[in-house]
Amino acid sequence: MDIVTFDIAGVTVLIPRHIGDERGYFAETFRADVFAAHCGHHVFVQDNESLSAKVGTVRGLHFQAEPHAQGKLVRCTAGAVFDVAVDIRQSSPTYGDWIGETLTPGNGRQLWVPPGFAHGFCATEANTVICYKVTDYYDAGSDKGLAWNDPSIGIAWPGIADPETLSAKDRGQPMLADLPTYFSWSE
Repeated sequence: MDIVTFDIAGVTVLIPRHIGDERGYFAETFRADVFAAHCGHHVFVQDNESLSAKVGTVRGLHFQAEPHAQGKLVRCTAGAVFDVAVDIRQSSPTYGDWIGETLTPGNGRQLWVPPGFAHGFCATEANTVICYKVTDYYDAGSDKGLAWNDPSIGIAWPGIADPETLSAKDRGQPMLADLPTYFSWSE
């Protein structure tokens, strides 16, 4: 498995190796030992799947606050997404910075979004499916968000990103400047 790290501490891309022949390929998509060595020890408790039928569908930016903060290991199993993680750890040297990755079944890339980051994505193909493992169960009281188009963050969403696809919840999310402190930076 290949590992890509960034200037934003914690966010990691894991790229499984595809072993292929004329029939297709085999890929080991998750190994706890490799994951722990590069991302820390986390226990995944739930797998989620999301279908976005329309090109340009935007979901997010979402996170869960303590005591039910979630880390997410995200991969695309059909279609394609532009997947984003935003650092929301107060006092972090990269607070408000973001990482964006294109995830497809063909490239096999998986984005690790640790607790302390908001997560969102834009479907760049119709009928896109993402699957993601999470480190805590969904908790409605801990479910929070951040405005997907906050100019102070400046995410370079694909030109096809369609605000009309936003859920009612996502239309009302706060800007970063108005976001309460949910996570603090610690080295």
